[in-house]
Amino acid sequence: MQPLVVTRNVVVPPNELQWRFSRASGPGGQGVNTTDSRVELSLDVANSTAFSPYLRERAVQRLGNRLTDGVLTVTASEHRSQLRNRQAALARLADTLREAVAPPAAPRRPTRPTRAAKERRLAAKRRRGEIKRGRGATED
Repeated sequence: MQPLVVTRNVVVPPNELQWRFSRASGPGGQGVNTTDSRVELSLDVANSTAFSPYLRERAVQRLGNRLTDGVLTVTASEHRSQLRNRQAALARLADTLREAVAPPAAPRRPTRPTRAAKERRLAAKRRRGEIKRGRGATED
């Protein structure tokens, strides 16, 4: 099995991934009762060797409400085949971890509208007001 590449700096070895399979509900006809196509993929984020201590702390903090005892679990059951659900679970786990270890966004620097922008806005409001005023009842 291939390692899960999250980012250039975060590569999860396959032996740290825990797979569970169960019967899925939904489409599949008679096969849905006999095949274990639902996939649960778990990773112990708190004890994983894939993260540097700094990235691990960031991931644990950002995933706090999704972790159970430091373990992140994703499920996939939207496809009829186990293989496609495995691929979907891997992609979902990688996306979740990628968002968790991403650097924080740059703080917003507050800006003010320019004088010309204010004048354009007020001129547009005046034009709109004139259009609406022209809709009134006319005297014949």
